[in-house]
Amino acid sequence: MRPVNLIPPDERRGAHAPMRTGPMPYLLVGALALALVGVALLVLAGNQVSERKGEVAQLKQEDAAAQARAEELSAFTQFQSLQQQRELTIGSLADSRFDWERVMRELSLILPDDAWLVTLKASASPTAATGGESGGEGGGTLRGSAAGPALEIEGCADGQESVAGFVTALKDIDGVTRVGVESSELEEEGSNLATDSDEAGSEGANTECRTRDFIAKFKLVVAFDAAPVPPSATAAEPVTAAPEESESSEEGEG
Repeated sequence: MRPVNLIPPDERRGAHAPMRTGPMPYLLVGALALALVGVALLVLAGNQVSERKGEVAQLKQEDAAAQARAEELSAFTQFQSLQQQRELTIGSLADSRFDWERVMRELSLILPDDAWLVTLKASASPTAATGGESGGEGGGTLRGSAAGPALEIEGCADGQESVAGFVTALKDIDGVTRVGVESSELEEEGSNLATDSDEAGSEGANTECRTRDFIAKFKLVVAFDAAPVPPSATAAEPVTAAPEESESSEEGEG
């Protein structure tokens, strides 16, 4: 005979007891798991947002510090730029300066014994040339053709050969590119040198140095074309040398 369980189903225990809860517990557990995952994701997202905000704030602080540092160093940058500009200016001025002292020293060394100077004018450019017999407005014709520094020399020598020798000697000065002869003349026959000298002396500076009929009076322009021209050249003060006395004349006669 087959055994039959007469205990009501709701009171049975053990393996033969039927499920009383159904699928609800599983649904509840799944919902809780999903909620837990969502909370975890939300926490992670919040943490990431907080980290990004912290990084942004740190970057802003670093940027502000860099800008403040740049403002502090801007003065040094401006000073460096000013220093470079001054160095360029000083270099330009140094290049444009002309060594007149050296030229005068060399001129004194090459000046021959049979020639002497009456006037000597030094100018850095034709526009800066001083007025006078050899200068005029902006210098004479020869002076105007020399754009750079130049010497305007007026004097006398024992004859035309001595003038030519003096011109040759002037070319030995360092930097001289050409020597122009504006005039070289002997005293005309029949003129009275003593009277002309007295009249010139009464009117002003006496530049007549021809005390004998064989003495030639010259006007020369010594050009330094290779020298740089200064941006604003100013003329040097004219140097006037008094003509030598009778000793030079006597030497010329000898």
